[in-house]
Amino acid sequence: MSAASTETSAPLSTAGSRVFFQAAPGVGCVSSGPITTDDPVQKKQGKVTVKYDRKELRKRLVLEEWIIEQLSELYDCEEEEMPEVEIDIDDLLEVTSDDERAIKLQESLIDCYKPTEDFVRELLCKIRGMRKLSAPTKKGL
Repeated sequence: MSAASTETSAPLSTAGSRVFFQAAPGVGCVSSGPITTDDPVQKKQGKVTVKYDRKELRKRLVLEEWIIEQLSELYDCEEEEMPEVEIDIDDLLEVTSDDERAIKLQESLIDCYKPTEDFVRELLCKIRGMRKLSAPTKKGL
């Protein structure tokens, strides 16, 4: 976020959360000069409601942390030193069979000199029952 804008958020309610964005005083899109206090554009407040499935996001985060930990062990290095390995969970979830998923994972781990079968088997077990994350729902734009 730039230093020229500020973000304020309303307190979370049980019905859902709303995030409000409001321009900082003196910042505007209508003209190049500062906004005066009687300018109606400054008084407008944009609101965006985004709903996420927090439980699914939490599961995904835990899984991604586990993957990084396992890859660090497989490659015997820290995350920063690890070779570029791309494991896209959503891509794996699009594939219908575990055999195809396993092949896809093995292709991603082709440069690993340690056995990867246990990692692949555990990962396939962990993603079983997960859903592909969809784009967040936006309302009020």
